[in-house]
Amino acid sequence: MYLQLRYLLTKCIDNDTFKHFTYDDGLHLFYDRSMCSEGASIHGPALCNDQSNIPILLSTDTVFCVRCLSWLPQAADWPTQQRNYDWPDSATVDRVIMNGCDVVQVAHRQWRQDEWMSKFQWRLSFSRAQIILINSWMPVQQVVYHMLRVFVKSELLANSNTNEALSNYHIKTLMMWACELKSSSFWTDDLNLIRICVELLHTLSVWLTYARCKHYFVTNCNLIQNFFGVQLIASQLMSIDDAWLSTWFVNNYIRKCSLLCPDSVSSLFNDVSTRMKLQNAVSAVVNWRLSTALEYTWQAIQFVKALITRYVFECFLTVRWCVCWMTELAKTDTHLATYFTAVVFLHVAHKIPKTGFSDELTNVLATVSGQCNSQLSLSKAIKLMKVVASDLQSTAEFRTIKPSSSTDLSTSELVDLLQQSAIEHLTTYRQFEQFEAREFGSVATIVTTDFEALYAYKHGDYQRCLQLSTQNVHTLLYAVHVHDILISSKFIHLLDDDIVSLTALTLIVVRECWDGPYHVGITQLTLSLYLMTQCQLKLRHSVTSLAQTLNHIKLTQRKLPQFNVFPFEWTLEQLTLKLAEHKALTYIIKMCSFNSH
Repeated sequence: MYLQLRYLLTKCIDNDTFKHFTYDDGLHLFYDRSMCSEGASIHGPALCNDQSNIPILLSTDTVFCVRCLSWLPQAADWPTQQRNYDWPDSATVDRVIMNGCDVVQVAHRQWRQDEWMSKFQWRLSFSRAQIILINSWMPVQQVVYHMLRVFVKSELLANSNTNEALSNYHIKTLMMWACELKSSSFWTDDLNLIRICVELLHTLSVWLTYARCKHYFVTNCNLIQNFFGVQLIASQLMSIDDAWLSTWFVNNYIRKCSLLCPDSVSSLFNDVSTRMKLQNAVSAVVNWRLSTALEYTWQAIQFVKALITRYVFECFLTVRWCVCWMTELAKTDTHLATYFTAVVFLHVAHKIPKTGFSDELTNVLATVSGQCNSQLSLSKAIKLMKVVASDLQSTAEFRTIKPSSSTDLSTSELVDLLQQSAIEHLTTYRQFEQFEAREFGSVATIVTTDFEALYAYKHGDYQRCLQLSTQNVHTLLYAVHVHDILISSKFIHLLDDDIVSLTALTLIVVRECWDGPYHVGITQLTLSLYLMTQCQLKLRHSVTSLAQTLNHIKLTQRKLPQFNVFPFEWTLEQLTLKLAEHKALTYIIKMCSFNSH
């Protein structure tokens, strides 16, 4: 299809609807895919970025799309078609229709070499609908879908000729039709995953034989457009039986899974000559996976936190962007919105002294304060809005700081309020993390007052900072694993000049720190030791106290390698501990020299 620019949409904030105005200037929407970022390859409508060479990052596919807010007439028959087994049910159908669909920028296969067509042709995409439908499947249906995709991708799509005739979309279509046309007993009675897979592969074979694969949503659309190679694929699929497919999955799937396990588990597959030996080997893989699943979930949540910190800095904050993030984060972990709110507060606190307080930032603060479930932010949010209302002058396009000494005070007060609220949210989130670490079986020990200590140090409350940091050091000093703090642009202005300088030095020297969302981090133990040292120096503690802290620093330096996965992560840790050690030693030597005189 082609997209002609015909309407100007204006969103109504009050009721979340749109007003539209029609015009006709003869222009069509296009996207030049040849201008994609360096290193990205093109696959269908997607730009594929391979990040597999970078630790902790995954390869990503980016698809540029235009949202269709209403269900398209090309699929008008789908909602009302007869369904014998009540899948999808009426509620699911309604959700699909209400969610609309998209068009994605990819030309028809026969026009992809044409200079004009390749830029201006778009294709219908029902990805939103498919996600809703797949999420409504029974677990056995989701497992079968995964097995079929793995088999077809590994066995058939590796061949370039086959790849032209068959794709993963055919497997998705096969599964959607099977879920609609087969009763629940097909999936659940005498459950046998291999038997189900074989039957569905035979169904696909019949479709390929007759070169007919009906699109699930668009009735008059045939998904088999390239007859070349189809007959050979159909013959291969029809020859598959239960015994052959079972052997294939053992050799090409389960064995590969076992290679991710410890040697004690993977070595069991050296001999699976009997049913009992195979069952024992598979059970060992399953048990190992179950034992590590919670730990992987914990790691995934930590990765999401890193992404939040990165993207709040990189993206232009809008109300819609914040609502979208907080809604999606709640689906992963109900407490991540608290962390997100804290990062937004810190970002705005860092931004307004430089750029002023815009209408958009006002709305963003009101949104994240209202969306967050934490009661502790309510009083500060009210006070924050009062400061904005009384001390910031509003114009039609931008709120600017009034140029007087009283407003300078108000700006400072506003920044401090935001930082206080951020620290409270971060401390609350630390408490959630501490609880979840126990629930997830994480081996990391977490303290909850590290951000409180930072804030106390920043505001000169060295006694409070020393108290909190000392408690944290005693908790973390003999822990097997300790938790990290990300030192990003959001958190860095909570730190002192020395840590900021060390962070900058780390980023200059260690390029790997910029290759992912983590940037650079420091453990809670190292930060607590540094704050403890600084506070003892500022409060002029005894040499004995500093000597004890120095012993803690040396112990931590010896334990350092066990805290980090990648060697480059040691840099800021080493520098910070070395700085704290130097400060403590200098003070001890100075005091001993003074006492000797």
